[in-house]
Amino acid sequence: MATIRKRGTKWQVQIRRAGFPTISRSFLKKTDAAQWARHWETKADRNELPANTKALNSFSLAQLVERYRDEVVITKRGAADETVVLNAFLRDPICGKKLSVLCTADFAAYRDKRLRSISGVTLQRQLAPLSNMFNIAKREWGIPLSTNPLSDLRIRAPDNKRERRLRKGELERLISAAKKTRNCLIIHMVLFALETGMRRGELLALSWQHINLDRCSVTIPMAKNGHSRTIPLTPRAVALVRSFGRARDEVFPISANALRLSWTRLTKRAGIGDLHFHDLRHEAISRFFEFGLTVPEVALISGHRDVRMLMRYAHANISALCNKISSTPAPTY
Repeated sequence: MATIRKRGTKWQVQIRRAGFPTISRSFLKKTDAAQWARHWETKADRNELPANTKALNSFSLAQLVERYRDEVVITKRGAADETVVLNAFLRDPICGKKLSVLCTADFAAYRDKRLRSISGVTLQRQLAPLSNMFNIAKREWGIPLSTNPLSDLRIRAPDNKRERRLRKGELERLISAAKKTRNCLIIHMVLFALETGMRRGELLALSWQHINLDRCSVTIPMAKNGHSRTIPLTPRAVALVRSFGRARDEVFPISANALRLSWTRLTKRAGIGDLHFHDLRHEAISRFFEFGLTVPEVALISGHRDVRMLMRYAHANISALCNKISSTPAPTY
């Protein structure tokens, strides 16, 4: 890869690597030439050579985004939502830039503009697939990018993790409000979510073939993280399943949008504010901990593969903790 040859009174070094421009320099001493060659060979091994601007000049950011959308995104479970985000991004003038001149400063300007209308958390979520796109382009598509321009971009976003749990009397109000509706499906989903800790999408995708009442379990073939898991059913969950009708293959035959609208109407009728459907999963996981289940046992039910993420859901009832502490014998000093 490094070639050292004498030309006249000087030693010339050339560094060649496929996909990158040739680098050359001349030295009076051969030892200096060899040292410089070793330096750039090390950079080449670390993939730190300067980008080939001629090759990058033939690609625009828009072309890269379109290829990523059409080849990678379509294989994802959340393809529809991610496609909408990328199509909106393609309408921004930044997509007209060539990869040879695209840099972090361009995305910093885009960031500042977008933060006038959306939150930092939302912007982080929208830029995540673009960062993955640059990594794939560099590693798998052979596009000679020297760096990922989004890797050094900083977005200040507050930690907006939710700790919302059902307050005293709220479940009873939800049940009471549900009795005044013609569709009992929504309250069935609420109660089943509280017993299993399943996500909304997992509930909507649940079919009768996934439920085994003999073993008191339900299998989720494909969860959010791409893995399957089996959840043990509590006696109340089993009773709920037995009460459901089997008119269709789906246990809960309702669309995601219909569920969203039904949940909004239900919480409004119950007079409950700031309660998301996903908070039911938070409530269920916290209850599992309060029941005395260990972290591995709760992770088996919830599907979390990262304990740190799991602990974000584990918010025990303060009153229950106070009772536990009060019942503990005081030490003698």
